[in-house]
Formats: sequence, C-alpha cells, structure tokens
Amino acid sequence: MRDSVILECTECKNRNYTTSKNKKNTTERIEISKYCKFCKKHTPHKETR
Repeated sequence: MRDSVILECTECKNRNYTTSKNKKNTTERIEISKYCKFCKKHTPHKETR
C-alpha cells in the first residue's frame, strides 16, 4: 500500500525530493519542511499529483 510521492517546493516550484507514504493511513497530501538547494533555505514542500 505504500506509494512513492514527489515533493515540490512551495516557493520556487522545483521538485526536489521523493518519499513514500501509506495511502491507507494518510489520505490527504503531505507537507514537510525540507531544505531546498535552489532557495538555499528550509521551505515547506508539498506532495504533487
């Protein structure tokens, strides 16, 4: 049930990270604060569809 998802920076819109999530437990989109090498700071990253 784990699917791989792509995380996109909310400020510069670059797709920086991939991760996996359990679709049964987490049905909504995830949002994680991660480091963006293009913005050179920590920014919120959201799951893309």
